[in-house]
Amino acid sequence: MANIKEKSKSLMRIYSQSMLLTLRCMKQLKEKNNKAVAIWLLIGAGMIVIQILIGGITRLTESGLSITEWNPVTGTLPPLNDMAWQVEFDKYRNTDQFRYVHQHFSLNDFKYIFFWEWFHRLWARLLGIVFLAGFLYFLVRRQFNKGMILPMIILFLLGGLQGAIGWLMVKSGLVPEKFYVGHVELTTHLIAALILLGYTLWFAYDLMPVMNKKVYNNSINTIVKMLGVLLLLQLIYGGFMAGLKAAPMAPTWPDINGRFIPVTINELHPWWKNLSNNPLTVHFIHRGIAYLLVVAIIYFLLVSKNIPGKIFIHFRKLLFALIVVQLLLGIITVINSTNPGLLVWLGVTHQFIAMLLVVCLVSLLYLVKRSPIKIIKQGG
Repeated sequence: MANIKEKSKSLMRIYSQSMLLTLRCMKQLKEKNNKAVAIWLLIGAGMIVIQILIGGITRLTESGLSITEWNPVTGTLPPLNDMAWQVEFDKYRNTDQFRYVHQHFSLNDFKYIFFWEWFHRLWARLLGIVFLAGFLYFLVRRQFNKGMILPMIILFLLGGLQGAIGWLMVKSGLVPEKFYVGHVELTTHLIAALILLGYTLWFAYDLMPVMNKKVYNNSINTIVKMLGVLLLLQLIYGGFMAGLKAAPMAPTWPDINGRFIPVTINELHPWWKNLSNNPLTVHFIHRGIAYLLVVAIIYFLLVSKNIPGKIFIHFRKLLFALIVVQLLLGIITVINSTNPGLLVWLGVTHQFIAMLLVVCLVSLLYLVKRSPIKIIKQGG
């Protein structure tokens, strides 16, 4: 009888050890799968950053209307002979941008602006291929879990929406009496791209153990959300600035053409049109939000100085460094905005730092949560 009990205990120990080993292996396999999917998503996020930068160059070189059609397959290759180049050039010559802005362009000038728009579209195609190929690879290998299905669907919907917005933006500039794409359409395209970037990062963070080290603080959570709202407004007005070409209209600092409040700040009627359609009003608001962001981030830095968490502290310091660089870069960009050559590279760098700010703030929003509500049961 004692012998049977000993064998039973021995079998139970073996069974328990086997179950623990199985669970450990399953956990390691899940972590390995999650890591692989997270790396794929981070590669996609990096490609989105590059895509936005190429878009910035396309905008600043006035290349966006050089390709007047959207051909998803045949448009992958650029013109391959002189006749094909002449056909594309003739299409561009029918636009009002050519008639009134670039009427002096030769075929070589056209090839330069065509390259940036073509490269922008080509990179978008490559981005789509990377996401689709990765999706199919992980699907076949069964490395997705049920929790990834809905985020994956949303990710592809956001990507498709971004492509559609891009073409609508181009079409907004291919109508009579329009020399450039609409500034509202341009801004919508930019914000949609940044939302896609933020969502991709958030999805990747869900699969990264290092990002599980949350900070629970209600007041800090509220401040970070407020910073997010301010940054969103600033990005919207940055898009308006670019689309309205507002920087060259006031290439001075700290004043705006000799005044701190532009004389024409309220020249459009009704008054609310000035908030989005008056270049100098947009310029004034963009500068104001920049100063407000700096003050708000300094306040955030002060009130969060005693909050522990290695990852949180890293992003907290990075946020302050980025906003200082961005403010200085913004001033330099405005002062040099009448120099087309400098404006391209300063503008793109300014846009790149803005994207890093988005990445940093998305990371802080992911890390900082409200304290869990404790339910106290009252005994009777």
